[in-house]
Amino acid sequence: MGHGGAEIGGHKLAVLAGVTFNLDTLYMTWLTMAFLVVSALLLRKSWALVPGGWQNFVEIIIEGLLAQIDSTIGPNGRKVAPLIITLFLFLLIANWLGLIPGFTSPTNDINTTLGLALMIVIIVHGYGVKTKGLLAHFKHFIEPNVLFLPINIIEELAKPVTLSFRLFGNILAGEILIVILGILVPYVAPTLWLAFSVFVGLIQALIFTMLSMSYLSNSLEVHHHEEKEG
Repeated sequence: MGHGGAEIGGHKLAVLAGVTFNLDTLYMTWLTMAFLVVSALLLRKSWALVPGGWQNFVEIIIEGLLAQIDSTIGPNGRKVAPLIITLFLFLLIANWLGLIPGFTSPTNDINTTLGLALMIVIIVHGYGVKTKGLLAHFKHFIEPNVLFLPINIIEELAKPVTLSFRLFGNILAGEILIVILGILVPYVAPTLWLAFSVFVGLIQALIFTMLSMSYLSNSLEVHHHEEKEG
C-alpha cells in the first residue's frame, strides 16, 4: 500500500462509501485537464492567421494527427478526430507531469490507463454497432467459423489490458528510474534520463493514440466502404 508517495508507485488513499480513491491520481488528472482547458482558451483567444510561437507547435501536432487519422481511418476519421486529438494531448501532458518535482503522472496509475483503454474499447463497439448494426458488428467473433469464438473473445479482452499496461509500465518505470538515479548518481544521470523520459512520454502517448486509431478504424471500415460505393 502506498503512503502519500513515500514508496515508489505509492498513492495517497481515501475511502468513500467503501470505495478506495487514489487522491494524487485524481489531483493530477484534474490538473492535466485544467491545463488543457486553460491552454485551449488562451490559444483560441490569441489565435492568429499568421501563426507564431506556441500556435506553430500546436498546429504541427494537430495537422500531423489529422493526417494520420485520414490515412488510418479514412474520411470518417474526422468524426473521431476531436477524441483522438484530445486523447493524445491529455496523455502527453499527463506523461510529462510526473517529470516535474513534486508532481506525479496520472498515467503511472493502472486505474487511469485501464480506464482510458476501456473507454476506447466501448467507443469502438459503440461505433461498430452504429455503422454496421448489432449482428454485423459482433459477427467477426465467429469468423472464420464458430470454433474461433473463444480465441476472438480472449483477443478482445486482451486489447484494453495490453493497451493500458504498456502505457502504465513505461511511465511508472521512468519515474522509478529517475528517483533511483537521483539517489545513486546525483545531477548528471538523472538529468540525462529526464531528457530521455520527455521523449518516452511523447512516444507512449503516440503509441496509445495510434493503437486507438487502429481499433476505431475497424469500427468505421464498413461505413467507409458503403459511403465510397454510394
